Amino acid sequence: QVQLVESGGGLVQAGGSLRLSCAASGRTFSIYAMGWFRQAPGKEREFVAVVSRSGGNTYYADSVKGRFTISRDNAENTVYLQMNSLKPEDTAVYYCAADLHNLGSTKVGEYAYWGQGTQVTVSS
Repeated sequence: QVQLVESGGGLVQAGGSLRLSCAASGRTFSIYAMGWFRQAPGKEREFVAVVSRSGGNTYYADSVKGRFTISRDNAENTVYLQMNSLKPEDTAVYYCAADLHNLGSTKVGEYAYWGQGTQVTVSS
């Protein structure tokens, strides 16, 4: 089992940047691919980005490609989401999640463990 705690959310103006962190504890962090998802009010949770166990492979939703960067530090048991050029439509609660598959997945149901989420609000 692994516990996940997100941090770094907040209020930012459109065009600004935020860096989210997700700290993991429990089982060996490096056995999990790690994903970021988000959920806006009244909408389903959606995939944002995923990084493989080693950090060598990443994949992004089209809506964030070129603006967001996912990375991980297995020595620090932490995964990051650098968000640049933020838009009001990026406003959501952001969740990190752990997946036992090597490359990770874009599907919510594939992830075994979830954090509690951190709010990101982008004002226009």
